[in-house]
Amino acid sequence: MKLYEEAAAAIAKVIDPKKLTSLRASKATSRKVEMLVQKHKDGEISKSQQDELDHYMMLNHVMSIVKAKARLAAMPA
Repeated sequence: MKLYEEAAAAIAKVIDPKKLTSLRASKATSRKVEMLVQKHKDGEISKSQQDELDHYMMLNHVMSIVKAKARLAAMPA
């Protein structure tokens, strides 16, 4: 997990914090993730779909860290 946190910190340092904190997934991506989550809940998810969902979840986690670090960086000292 440390690798992801280091990557998130690096990204947060080079991109405008206001732009980072307003980033959202596209509607198409959100619908895809919702469909995968529902398949998971229903027990009808394939291995490849589970792998895809796992990747989305990890990316979501990393982006949450990036946004948190960007908010902290934008705060006055």
